[in-house]
Amino acid sequence: MQQQTSRALGAILLVAGLSFAAAGHAAPAAHKHDAHADHGAPATLQLNAGKKWETDEALRKSMGSIRQAIDASLHQIHENRLPAKAYGALASKVEGEVANIVANCKLEPKADAQLHLVVADLLSGAEQMAGKVKKAKRQDGAVKVIDALEKYSSYFDDPQFKPIAH
Repeated sequence: MQQQTSRALGAILLVAGLSFAAAGHAAPAAHKHDAHADHGAPATLQLNAGKKWETDEALRKSMGSIRQAIDASLHQIHENRLPAKAYGALASKVEGEVANIVANCKLEPKADAQLHLVVADLLSGAEQMAGKVKKAKRQDGAVKVIDALEKYSSYFDDPQFKPIAH
């Protein structure tokens, strides 16, 4: 029970920390998982000795859920017809799934450090979609989330995940 509480707190702190970061400058917040020690995230995504990083069920499920939500609104996003309320709902969906990923993290430390870079982009995009970033378009936030999904597909081994065609 204490481990679940610690992970949930870590997820909340990660989401809160990144949501206060300025758009375009959001960096992965350091957080501690009970399963492994703190680690610094690298500045850029890298493959694991030329191979994609391993994933776990919680990560695959949440990333698939984010992809599905964005894909369902893609036509309206591209045509700049998605209402602010719908962008807000997408932002909440992304934030909730990221909290689930963080709370259920079972990746080895190096893969987790790489995932932090994707998570930072997801949360930065969600912040823009929610309208929390002054002078930033909500549509640009959706594009940032789509780009993060593309990075996930390129750097993480999830055979069922297909990047969004746009």
